[in-house]
Amino acid sequence: MIIKNLLNRSHHQPAHLLAGTENILRNPNALAVKRFQHDLVRQSNTGKVIHASGPSGRHSNRGLVATVFGSTGFLGRYVVHKLAKQGIQVVVPYRDEDSKRHLRVMGDLGQIVPLEFDLENDQSINECIRHSHVVYNLIGREHETKNYSFDRLFVEGATKITTAVKDHQIGRLIHVSHLNSSVDSLSKFYRAKAMGEKVVKEIFPDVTIVKPSIMFGQEDRFLNKMVTKPFTFKVNDLETRVRPVSVLDVAEAMQMMSTANSTIGKTFELFGPRTYTHEELFKVLEALTLKPLTPSFGLPLSIFKLINKLIDKLVWWPTLSEDEIVRRCIDDKQVISEGAFGFDHFGIEPDAIENIAISYLRYYRPAALFDTPIERGGLKTKPRSYHVIE
Repeated sequence: MIIKNLLNRSHHQPAHLLAGTENILRNPNALAVKRFQHDLVRQSNTGKVIHASGPSGRHSNRGLVATVFGSTGFLGRYVVHKLAKQGIQVVVPYRDEDSKRHLRVMGDLGQIVPLEFDLENDQSINECIRHSHVVYNLIGREHETKNYSFDRLFVEGATKITTAVKDHQIGRLIHVSHLNSSVDSLSKFYRAKAMGEKVVKEIFPDVTIVKPSIMFGQEDRFLNKMVTKPFTFKVNDLETRVRPVSVLDVAEAMQMMSTANSTIGKTFELFGPRTYTHEELFKVLEALTLKPLTPSFGLPLSIFKLINKLIDKLVWWPTLSEDEIVRRCIDDKQVISEGAFGFDHFGIEPDAIENIAISYLRYYRPAALFDTPIERGGLKTKPRSYHVIE
């Protein structure tokens, strides 16, 4: 239709205007494509030039390609969504065919690229990252399996991915650890996380380390488990102090890291605004779900660990493992470590459990009390903010 109108008008236009019309007729794409200086971005550490096009947001193309290992997990799905929403093409490595189906709709057509991979196959890892500008390593498990121990996942697996990133000269690597990771920890999980950090930094010094505390969200195994378990024993007399953080806030910060050169080589410790003991946490959940939850039956730690160790060996599905019992006795860090950064670097004010958990915990209420409002104590909804980092 546009070309037909141009042909009709060309009979009545001066000669000096027809040259531009003829150029458009020969190249119809000239009507839709126009590049500006800000569409070209140069990665400071690799020198690669990235070409952006289209409007901003989901329907644009930022020119960036990101690979998210662990994309089918809890944190991974939110990171994929945040990246695709910014017009970034996302490669999502997967093992099970059904585990990546929900990720396809998170981006525009062609922006979500599923690739089957095996952590033991170096060639499949290379295929997943060879076109990428930024790589996320979110691979992890809360419990060990017969095929994957914590060391095999967090140390050996991280080593393979980091080595591949270095060999392909990819500019950015963002590695997820844990707030309580320590080589001296009593927990195998925390020790393996700390060793993984050390190995990754030795291979790729410019790595960005992200250390979130325990995360809560729609599909978490934290609050949902506390609400749905038919019975729960007291562990450490419910005195362990935790700082839960919203998975949405962590994913938002990680999305911003993809283009922020100021985060290169830095460590970020991300935790929530409030500290709870487990007993206080049960009280909060009781107020949200309007049903009694706080456990009243306690066991000595040694007996509790023995019982769960036996159960874990007898059944094939994951249960409360012995190491998870140990982790439930370890307090979260209360202050940011020296040289590390927090949410304030991104201008993000993290949400507390009371602010947003009702959106999915409401479904655990009795039917008669489903719509009962919660008492917020005059607390106002957090306003949306806009923050730019270099």
